Amino acid sequence: MTDALSARQTHILKSLIDEYIETAEAVGSESLEKKYSLGISPATIRNEMVTLTKMGYLRQLHTSAGRIPSPSAMKFYIDQLMEEKQMSLAEEVKAKEDVLGARNDYGELLNEVTHALSQVTSSLAVCTLDNEDRVWHAGYANVFLNPEFNNLESTASLFSFLEEVQSMHELFFRRMTGSSPVEVVFGEELGWPGFRPVGVVGAHFTLQGKYGALGVIGPTSLPYSRVIPVIRYFKELIEEVGVK
Repeated sequence: MTDALSARQTHILKSLIDEYIETAEAVGSESLEKKYSLGISPATIRNEMVTLTKMGYLRQLHTSAGRIPSPSAMKFYIDQLMEEKQMSLAEEVKAKEDVLGARNDYGELLNEVTHALSQVTSSLAVCTLDNEDRVWHAGYANVFLNPEFNNLESTASLFSFLEEVQSMHELFFRRMTGSSPVEVVFGEELGWPGFRPVGVVGAHFTLQGKYGALGVIGPTSLPYSRVIPVIRYFKELIEEVGVK
């Protein structure tokens, strides 16, 4: 599917997704032409957006509205177009200091990790262990910072999901396969009621002989360039600090 994209289409798609992540709104050709140096007219951008929509990369929510990226477009962006924004050394040091004091109690360690992860990403963060009926979460208030969750039904569905340990295990241990160090899953792929606007970034870890997962749950427009390296760092931190 990705091989069919021309260099111009790839440039337009990357610019559109960058704008979508920044604004959490459908993106039109005029805004792309004004803000990004695409070197082509709005009409040409519009035509290419129509083609990208037919190819399954973009979605048009309303007749006169701009477009939003599909899950396949987001994954193409994450895998091939996105430039990761690494944590600063100061952030890494602070995160390590926050969790070091709890290294002898895995429950307290995961509690500290979840709160630190939430603070660094300004998102809802979760940790869970396979074969245990516990979920650690922090940052509920961050959900309301995202316009996608202005819809109370979507927010209620998300919060109800967090209370269901089996659903959390289904997401993090079944839908996320562990095939890559950090995985991204979109609510649309899951097909769960009320989960369409949701994006999840997660990773598996081992801690004192236990198999677990940590992740950030938010809107489809999560700042993946920032969140993915943070998740990778915290996964490695858990496995480093948790070794006895």
